[in-house]
This record gives sequence, structure tokens and C-alpha cells, in this order.
Amino acid sequence: MTRDGIVVISHDPYLNPDLTRGPDGQWLTASGPAIRTLSLDELKRYDIGRVNPASKYVQQFPVQKPADGQRFPTLAEFFAQAAPGVRFNIEIKTDPGKPDLTLDPAAFAKLAVEGVRKGKAEARSTLQSFDWRGLIEVRKLAPEIATGCLSIESNNFDTVQRSSGRPSPWLGGLDLAAHGGSLPRLAQAAGCATWSPFWRNVTAENVKEAHGLGLKVVPWTVNAPTEMGRLIELGVDGLITDYPDRGAQILSSKGLKAR
Repeated sequence: MTRDGIVVISHDPYLNPDLTRGPDGQWLTASGPAIRTLSLDELKRYDIGRVNPASKYVQQFPVQKPADGQRFPTLAEFFAQAAPGVRFNIEIKTDPGKPDLTLDPAAFAKLAVEGVRKGKAEARSTLQSFDWRGLIEVRKLAPEIATGCLSIESNNFDTVQRSSGRPSPWLGGLDLAAHGGSLPRLAQAAGCATWSPFWRNVTAENVKEAHGLGLKVVPWTVNAPTEMGRLIELGVDGLITDYPDRGAQILSSKGLKAR
């Protein structure tokens, strides 16, 4: 969200020096200002068309093709560029531990819903988030828009916090213990149509449980073909990946089709 209230597409809530060049064409040497502190006109001065070749980040995507001159797109521009029939999986980026970086989840959810409606994309959009407070608000504002509950349990990032003895601030005030320690049951309680766990957290048992509750399971972000194949065998409903071409090949090898 820009300072003048425009919803934009960005992975980070601030300008990332691995991806961003200033109006002078030079790479940022440190993290730039938060997007919410810049007007849209100011934000559009930055080029995000390639990865900084000096960054470690570039090693993750050696086949990525640069496209100089690309700017942060608005949500409206994003919808306008897409062909009819394309489905959208849009993440609301808020962090309960860093409230100053973005709008509060309720206000952010309201503007995201308004953007989806203006794009006439309600029936083909899912709004997802690690911060379930915004998703619960979306369900109140727009029950016609599906939501996806993101989660991760790892050493470096844990939105579930099972061992804390109290409800995680990421989970919208819902208590995991009150739902038998089941993330699928908690996602259902949050009103989500989809549960999107970190791909390493997916098991045959929790996929079966989620399906029994009527939830789709769409793990993120899996790039290795072997792991894609394993998850497909477990019966997941989709994959979030940086390499959809690899996913298509795996599906084809199993006699399946994307839809």
C-alpha cells in the first residue's frame, strides 16, 4: 500500500536492494524505505526488472530473464494485464510483529477486497495470508471471495508456535490447542477454503484430514521436481512454485492435467 492509498504488487513491504535500482539506475546499497511511505509516483521511479548480479539471491534463479524498465504494478494494472479465465492467488502482506511496515490487517483487507471487486475478479480470486487476522476480515466483508490460510513451522520462521503455550499472533486470535492441535481444523475455523502450508510440513495425514474437512491443500513454495512429484502423490490440490513449467512436466509424466 502506497502513501496515497494505492494497492501495489510487491513481495516485500520495503524496497529490496537485491531487486531494486533507483532513478539514477544504480542498485540500492541497503533496504530502501517502506512502500507505505512512498507515493505511487515515487514508487514508479524504481526499476525492478532484474536481480542484482552481485546478490546471493541471483543464484537461486540462474535462468531468469531480465526485463529492464519494469515497475511495481498496481493491483488494477495486474488485473488488466491478465487474460480472461486466469485465476489469481493474492497474498495480503502484513506482519503482527512489524505493525509499522503496513496498514493494519482490517484496513488492508478492506482495500484488497475493494481492489478485487473493481477488477471484477471475485469468482476467480483467492486472498491468502500468513496473518489470519486479515483473512477473517475478508470473510466478513466479502464471503464471495475465497481465502487461503498460509502457515509454516520451521526453525527460521514459525507462524504456528505450538510450543508457546498460547495462541500465535499470526492466527487471528484462534487457539490451536482448542482445535486439537490441528492446523486444518484451525484453517476451517478461520473460514479458509484452502490451507497452504510450507511444503516441508505436508504429510499424508494432514492432507487427508484437510480434505475430510472440505479444504483444498496448496503447499508453497516447492521447486524441486522430486518434491513436486511426492506432493502430487500425497494428493495435494495445487502447488505454489517459481517453476510452473516443471510442475506441468511432472503432471504430464503422471498422466494428469492442470486445470
